Amino acid sequence: MKNTKNILMMIALFIVSLNLRPAIASIAPLLETIRNDLGMSASVASLLTTIPVFCMGIFSPIAAKLGVRFGMESVIGWALVLIGIGTFLRLFTNTSTILLVTAFLAGVGIAATGPLLSGFIKKYFSENAPTLIAFQTVAITFGASLSAGVTAPIEHGIASWKGALSIWAILALVALPVWWFFVLRNVKKEKKDTAVSAKRGKLPWGNKKAWLLTMSFALMSMMFYTLTAWVPPIVHNMGYSQVYAGNTLTVLTAVQIPLSLLLPVLLKWQPSRLLWLVTGSVLELVGLFMIFFGVEPWVAVIFLGIGAGILFPLNMILPIDMTTTGEEAAGWSAMTQSAGYMIGASGPLILGRIFDTTGSFHYAIIFMIAVVSIMMVIQFMAVPRKEKQLEEAVSVKA
Repeated sequence: MKNTKNILMMIALFIVSLNLRPAIASIAPLLETIRNDLGMSASVASLLTTIPVFCMGIFSPIAAKLGVRFGMESVIGWALVLIGIGTFLRLFTNTSTILLVTAFLAGVGIAATGPLLSGFIKKYFSENAPTLIAFQTVAITFGASLSAGVTAPIEHGIASWKGALSIWAILALVALPVWWFFVLRNVKKEKKDTAVSAKRGKLPWGNKKAWLLTMSFALMSMMFYTLTAWVPPIVHNMGYSQVYAGNTLTVLTAVQIPLSLLLPVLLKWQPSRLLWLVTGSVLELVGLFMIFFGVEPWVAVIFLGIGAGILFPLNMILPIDMTTTGEEAAGWSAMTQSAGYMIGASGPLILGRIFDTTGSFHYAIIFMIAVVSIMMVIQFMAVPRKEKQLEEAVSVKA
């Protein structure tokens, strides 16, 4: 009976996680079409990616507190409603302001869901956290890949970019009843010690280790969303067709799926988080240098995708490694994702400004190379080099 319940919860986790990227990833393939139709500059258009990520920074701490007070399972359910509403309203967009509002609504929902799912995994699947994080990452990257790959064909088929963007509300419509029947309906009301729960859910703002993890997450996030927003325009600017450029984003996201599945195996073979974090960063550097020197973009984005596929789940695992309870894991995850996403949100905007100022993506690529280089330094400072050090780090309290 318990195994059946766990399987149903895993299915619900997967379907909910599918909703965490389409509202963002579906924008990039149609960015030029949207800009032309609404008369948006590159800087303003970059806000369509920046706003949801910035929301993920602002509202993650609030989500952690709401999760402690009302139950993380219930808050995740309401967050799905926001994602669905924000995405569906894109069907009625006729100004850039309305489109930015939809990005805000979806961003708030994504912000609430992200850290609470980490707490959910810690609470129900503590012994298999790396595997469940990988499972969640597969869902996130699959949702991103699917939306990046088929949004443009849908737009061509129905002759409406508004309809192509709003169609992703279907994922939330499917996830809501699944979450209700598989999770919420089976959650037992627990009597909690309010003081203890509040302490466990507290964000570790005074913990140096938590800040290092936050900076690692921030720079990883900056790279991920900058690439998500600007890879198609960069490749198109290199002289390739818009279809080819859009497909590079699909490759970038799709290649992360098998990496996420393989990661638990790699961690069993070599448990060092630091080794794999540095490996992911080096692969991203290789991909960026290939684009800078005009090497085949399709090959370059494979390196970028493999690097991102390693970095994202590992940065999600680290707060779980450092904590002991679901509430505490949600608190650490909320902090890393809060400040991390707020810093990361600036990436697409900075790159847009660089392009508006210089009229070239070469300086933008140099900017991304610098970001990855700094990220590698932070990784050496943040992550224990040996497993014994990891055990000692777990005992460090905020």
